[in-house]
Amino acid sequence: MSAITLLLKEMDQEAQTTRKMLERIPNDKFKWQPHEKSLNIQQLANHIAELPAWVTMTLTSDGLDFAAKPYKPIPNNNTHDLLDYFEESLKSGKTHLVHAKEADLNKKWTLRNGDQILNESTKGDVIRMAYSEIVHHRSQLGAYLRMLDIPLPDSYDEDAF
Repeated sequence: MSAITLLLKEMDQEAQTTRKMLERIPNDKFKWQPHEKSLNIQQLANHIAELPAWVTMTLTSDGLDFAAKPYKPIPNNNTHDLLDYFEESLKSGKTHLVHAKEADLNKKWTLRNGDQILNESTKGDVIRMAYSEIVHHRSQLGAYLRMLDIPLPDSYDEDAF
């Protein structure tokens, strides 16, 4: 099985779990945060929803420079808009991955802040890192939802594996 096929399979599996988590966020809790130093639910959920589009960014560029292009999150304010944003991000990432070539995954990609290199990896490794970021932040969201007594969905369907 090719690396792209494996990445597409993982993207689909993680999207199912991510979608179920994002669906649980009540509209009246978007500004809630567990601590003053923590992201609020809106910030955290929007970041989770945008991460599949990192696949697109990775495959269509040689890197990201925060000094040249400061991060500007899209502030979705309700669950419906958040889910739409996630689906757009997922569709974009998946479309670009479907059309990628195996050789594209071995090209270098650099994350920097001006002259400071934060990470330099292959595009394949950056895509895997984006998937790991989704899982990591989804876990944070799960902790937030637990604190709000919101039942969590099953993370993984046994039939998916």
